[in-house]
Amino acid sequence: MTNNGALLLAVNNIEVIYDRVILVLKGVSLEVPEGGIVALLGANGAGKTTTLKAISNLLKAERGEVTKGSIEYRSERVDRLTPSDLVKRGVIQVMEGRHCFEHLTVEENLLTGAYSRTDGRARVQQDLELVYSYFPKLKERRYGQAGYISGGEQQMTVLGRALMSRPKMILLDEPSMGLAPQLVEEIFDIVKRLNENENVSFLLAEQNTHMALRYAQYGYILENGRMVMDGDSKALAANEDVKEFYLGMSGEQRKSFREFKHYRRRKRWLS
Repeated sequence: MTNNGALLLAVNNIEVIYDRVILVLKGVSLEVPEGGIVALLGANGAGKTTTLKAISNLLKAERGEVTKGSIEYRSERVDRLTPSDLVKRGVIQVMEGRHCFEHLTVEENLLTGAYSRTDGRARVQQDLELVYSYFPKLKERRYGQAGYISGGEQQMTVLGRALMSRPKMILLDEPSMGLAPQLVEEIFDIVKRLNENENVSFLLAEQNTHMALRYAQYGYILENGRMVMDGDSKALAANEDVKEFYLGMSGEQRKSFREFKHYRRRKRWLS
């Protein structure tokens, strides 16, 4: 991947195995530049979430491990760190499924994101107001119980909670899942503003290829745990294979993933 900024994250040819026998990722490599938005694309089950969990060191909780390759953040190997150590260095994952603490208020949820900070209450309060400036709906609901707010507001809450840790990089997993199109647009607009105004880099795992390629500068496509294509987002959006299988824009009738046996992929997809 070519970029003008410094390299923030480098995933180098990693292999991930679950339960010591199930190969989930093989030879996956990707890069995220400082200040960039990079999309990790693919169908459900392609390995996007596993890739993010490998980066954030959350695999062990699910009996998974990186058995080959390396993961570097700011040119330092980090795949042997604990998840909390990685958060302290500025990398945090926002899990798919909007995992709020449902019994806590919205504001209490946001404040849990600052648990590892040592820069004082005043700075935490300052950042809380910053979060509210990006998510005004959350300020309106700040004293409401998180379990009773809408799905879109819950997505904003978990993203705001991540911001409270003062991250340099957010691993954002399926932010559009289960949300109405208008809310998806709103979430992605906020991601763009955070990237531009706060210099937060994003690695965005997403099935909504059309939306992801609109906002990312670069994209990678996963299939069955292997990286099959990557490139500038505009080039990917214009690619005929991507159009047919991910954007549904082919000139011919779109083929279903269930009909893959009838489709002989071009050789570059077999690498």
